[in-house]
Amino acid sequence: CTVIFTRMATKDLHKPISILFCNLAFSDLFTSFSGFWISMLFITNPDITIFGSKDMLAPYALYTTSILSTIYNLVSIGIERYLAVAESMRTRFRVARNHSIAAVFINWVLAFFLGCLPLMGWNCLRMEKHLSVLYSPFCVDYLIFITIPNVVVAFIVPLFTYLRIIIILRKRKLRMKACGQATGTYKSAEIQVARTSIFIWLLALISYAPFFAGVIFDATNHQCHVDLYPGVYIFRNCTAMLITMNCLGNPVIYTLKAKTLGAKLKALKCFSANRVRACTI
Repeated sequence: CTVIFTRMATKDLHKPISILFCNLAFSDLFTSFSGFWISMLFITNPDITIFGSKDMLAPYALYTTSILSTIYNLVSIGIERYLAVAESMRTRFRVARNHSIAAVFINWVLAFFLGCLPLMGWNCLRMEKHLSVLYSPFCVDYLIFITIPNVVVAFIVPLFTYLRIIIILRKRKLRMKACGQATGTYKSAEIQVARTSIFIWLLALISYAPFFAGVIFDATNHQCHVDLYPGVYIFRNCTAMLITMNCLGNPVIYTLKAKTLGAKLKALKCFSANRVRACTI
């Protein structure tokens, strides 16, 4: 909420990358609220989160939509950063605000379509075959259809974009060094991009790899719910906690770490304090 408020309150931060950052914060907030909804259902009626119920379709669909939106936003940020660096020396193409708005719109439409497929009928409420053990009443084939392609996208695309950014910066640094020019700026930029990409990869790996492992286990498991209780369901809850931790880590890596955003947040506080003093006088 701090990220969203600060970026919407400062007009000079309304840039293409800032739109993607703000939308990422919305996605993370969406994930947190849907996870809170599932937690409340677990507290009030734990059985429906274990054996499945029609009441779990909407919370799980909302949770899936928010996770997909977060993944697509992370991929969009990586692509935008690559285009901004790779095309900075050219004038044919520039990442404009309209491009970011279009990317945000496409991300949400795709996330809502894929996440709401169980509400459209792709669920296992009326049949026991292919029923998910961890996420009833979802079907195992739906979880595989959602998980495997998006895991590939979430890991391969950022890997390509950030590696390409590092390679481009290194080439320009060597070119400037050969011309006898200072290369301190490119060196610091290369180090910052490399450090940020490592943080992104570690956070994504820690957050989504256990969930992916749970889906694979779900697809290969042939035991009933009672035989797996409580160990597997504790693991499922831990995967949900890790995904929530990812929602907390994204603002730190992408936005709160930026000096510009911190300065603007401080300026907003100072402006509010000065206004209170002025009104008092």
